[in-house]
Amino acid sequence: MATEDSLNRAEELLARLEAARGELDQLANGEGGSPDRALELLGELSELAKGVEEELERAKRAAEADAAKS
Repeated sequence: MATEDSLNRAEELLARLEAARGELDQLANGEGGSPDRALELLGELSELAKGVEEELERAKRAAEADAAKS
């Protein structure tokens, strides 16, 4: 169950990451994009990517623990 929970959280974070990336693309392609907002988005992308990595690592550890029990 922990593996599935971590994977679900990773998927949610990936969806948020994709939304932030899309907003950053819009800023880059539009005129008068706010540099401050772009920097905020870059920070958000970084944090989301770290969160995804952490959740995938949790899922891996949970799967390994489940396999060891079997």
